[in-house]
Amino acid sequence: MQATTTAPPRRSERIMAVINRDPRTAPHATRNDAWLAAAVAVLGVAIALFTDDGRRPDALGWILLLAVPVPLVWRRRRPLLALALVVALVVPYHALDNNHAAPTPASYIALYTLAVTGRPLRTVLTGMTVLGISVSVMLTVNTHQAVELLRISGWVIAVLFLGVDVRYYRQYVAAIVERAERAERTREEEARRRVAEERLRIARDLHDLLAHSITLIGVQTSVAAHVLAADPDRLDRTAVAQALDDIAETCRTARGELRTTLEVLREHDSPDARGPLPGLHGLPDLAEAARLAGAKVELSVTAHEAPPAVGAAAYRIVQEALTNAVRHGGRDDLTVRVRVYDGQGALRVNVTDDGAGAAAGTPGFGLVGMRERARSVGGTVTAGPGAAGGFEVTALLPLGGTE
Repeated sequence: MQATTTAPPRRSERIMAVINRDPRTAPHATRNDAWLAAAVAVLGVAIALFTDDGRRPDALGWILLLAVPVPLVWRRRRPLLALALVVALVVPYHALDNNHAAPTPASYIALYTLAVTGRPLRTVLTGMTVLGISVSVMLTVNTHQAVELLRISGWVIAVLFLGVDVRYYRQYVAAIVERAERAERTREEEARRRVAEERLRIARDLHDLLAHSITLIGVQTSVAAHVLAADPDRLDRTAVAQALDDIAETCRTARGELRTTLEVLREHDSPDARGPLPGLHGLPDLAEAARLAGAKVELSVTAHEAPPAVGAAAYRIVQEALTNAVRHGGRDDLTVRVRVYDGQGALRVNVTDDGAGAAAGTPGFGLVGMRERARSVGGTVTAGPGAAGGFEVTALLPLGGTE
C-alpha cells in the first residue's frame, strides 16, 4: 500500500486561514507583533523625514515617535492597554507640534486591534474617547490642525468599523466550522451506534442459530445412542442410519444459515453474497427440524407477507421457542403448536407446548434474545407457563416495524 502524502496548503489558503483566525490564538503572536512594531517604527520615521519639513521632530519628539509602536508588541493579549499606552505617547508628541502624520499608523493598528478583539459598544466608546482626546490636545496646540483632524476623523471611524466587521465575519466562520464539527461528531456517534446495533444483531443471530442447531444435534445423538444401547443383539441399523442422517442434515442447515448470517461482515458487493436472512418462509424448515428431534410440531401460518425485519424477528422467536421446547420439554411425546397470523396491523406469534416448562437453574439468553428481537421492530414478547400446562411464548410484532 502506497503512503498518501498531503499537499501543503496553497498561499491563498494560508491567507484565508490568517483572515479567519482569531488574532489572540495565532501562533508566534508576540514575535510577529514585534516585527510589526519595528516595521511601523520605520514607517513612522520615513513619514517624519519626508513629509512636512516644518514640523520635523526634535530629540524628545524622536524618542516619543520611536516609542509609540512599542505597545503594539502586546496588542493581541492586552488590546485596551496597548491602545492606552499608544495614546499616552501620542498626546505629548502632538502637544510638541511635531509631524502629526508620523504616529498615525501605530494609532490605527491599535484601534483596529481593539475593534477586532473587543465588544462593538466598547470599541465605539473607546474610539470616540480617543478621538475626543486627540481633538482637545490639537485645539490647545493649533486650531487649524484640530479642524484638519476632525476632517480626517472619518479614517478613524472607518478603521473601527473595519475591525468590527472583521470580528463579526470571524464569528460567523467560527460558527460554521463549529456546526460542521458538531455534525461530524453526530455522524461518528451515529456510525458507532449502528455498529453496536449490528454487533448485537449478529450476536443474537449466532445465539439463536447455534443454540437451536446444537440442541437438535444433541437430541438426535441421544436417539442414536439409545438405539445402539437398547438391544445390541437386535440392532436397528435403519433407525441408526436415520438418526445420523438427521444429524448430518441439521449440520448442513446450520452451516448454510451461519454462512448467511455472517454475510453482514463482508463487502456488500461481494460476489459470494447469498441474500437475506430467513423469514416466514423458513418456518416449515424449523418445524421439520424439531420433528426430527422427536417433537410433534403443529404449524399454522396464515399471515400475509411481512416486512423483512419483522419476518426475521418472527423466525428467530419461533426458532428459540422450539429450541427451548425440545430442550426443556422433558417428555418423549412432546407436542408443540406454532401459530403465526396477522391482525390489527401486527404479526402475532404464539408457540405453546405440553412439556414440563422451563427448566430450573441458571437462565440463558434465549428469552432475553426473543425480547430484544421483538423490541428491535417495536414489538413485545411474553413468555411463561401455559394455561393448560407446559410453556407458552406470545409475540406481538407491528407490521410497520423497521424495514
